[in-house]
Amino acid sequence: MGNGIIIQVVLPLALFTIMFGVGMSLKLGEFKLFWQQPSVVLFGVALQLLLLPLLGIFVVYLFQLPAALSVGIMVLTFAPGGATSNMITYLARGDTALSVCLTAVSGLITPLTMPILTVAAISFWMGEKAAFDFPIIETMLKLLVISVLPAILGATVQHYWPFFCRKSERYIKILACTFLILVVVGIVKANWDKLPELTGQLGPAVLVLVSLAMLSGFMLARKLRLNSEQGVTLAVEVGIQNAATALLITGGILQNSEMAASALIYGVLMNIPAFGLIAYRSFKPKTLYSDSI
Repeated sequence: MGNGIIIQVVLPLALFTIMFGVGMSLKLGEFKLFWQQPSVVLFGVALQLLLLPLLGIFVVYLFQLPAALSVGIMVLTFAPGGATSNMITYLARGDTALSVCLTAVSGLITPLTMPILTVAAISFWMGEKAAFDFPIIETMLKLLVISVLPAILGATVQHYWPFFCRKSERYIKILACTFLILVVVGIVKANWDKLPELTGQLGPAVLVLVSLAMLSGFMLARKLRLNSEQGVTLAVEVGIQNAATALLITGGILQNSEMAASALIYGVLMNIPAFGLIAYRSFKPKTLYSDSI
C-alpha cells in the first residue's frame, strides 16, 4: 500500500473511527460539568488553546529546531485532546468526566482554529509564499467532517442505542488501532533513512514540551484551588494532544514527511511523562489524593 494512500485515505478513516468511538463514549451526564463548573471547563480549554502553543514556541527556540520541524511541533500544540488523554486521565485517577468534557469542547473549537494557526506558523517559519498555498477553508471542512461529525454520530448512537455501543466498542477500538498501525508503518517507511536523525532532534524537544505542559497545567490548576483530580486532568489535557489530527494536517494536507514525523515521534514519546504520572498516582495512597498530586 503506497504512502500516499495511507496518508490520504487510511489516516482520515483512522481519525473518523477514533472520533466515532469517542462520541460513543459520551454521556449527557458528563456534560453537567459545563453547567455546574463552567469556569473550570473554560480554564482547561484556554490552557489547551493558549498556553500550549506558547510553550511550543519556547521549546522550538530552546532547541533551535529547523523550520519544518518547528511547524510540525506547533501544529501539534494546535491540535485538540483525544481519546488517549481520556484513558490516561482515567488510569492516573483524575477527573475523567472533566477530561471527556474538555476533549469534546476542544474538539468542536480546534477545527476552526487549527487551520488559521497553522497558516500563521507556516508564514512565520517558512515564509508567506508557503503559507499562501495552505487551503484554510478546505481544511476546516475536512476537520469538521472527519472529527466533529463522527463524534456527533457516535454520541447519537450512544443516546439511542446504548446496548449497541457496549457490544461494538471493542471492535471500534480494534478497527481504529488497525488503521493507526498502518499509518505509523507508512510514515516510518517514508522517513526510515531520516528517522534516527529526526528522533535525535525531536526527542528531547517533545519530552520537554510534554513535561512542561503537564506540570504547568497541574500547577495552574492548583493555583486556582482546584482539587487534585482536576489538576491531574488539566495536566493530561494540556500535555497530551491528538497526534492523529496533527498527522492529518502535516502529512495529508501539507504533505511534508518531516512534519509528519514530528507528529509520529510526539505520539510515541508523549506516553513517557504520561506513564510516569500514572505510576506515581497508582502508588500514592488514595487518602492523599484530595490534598496533593
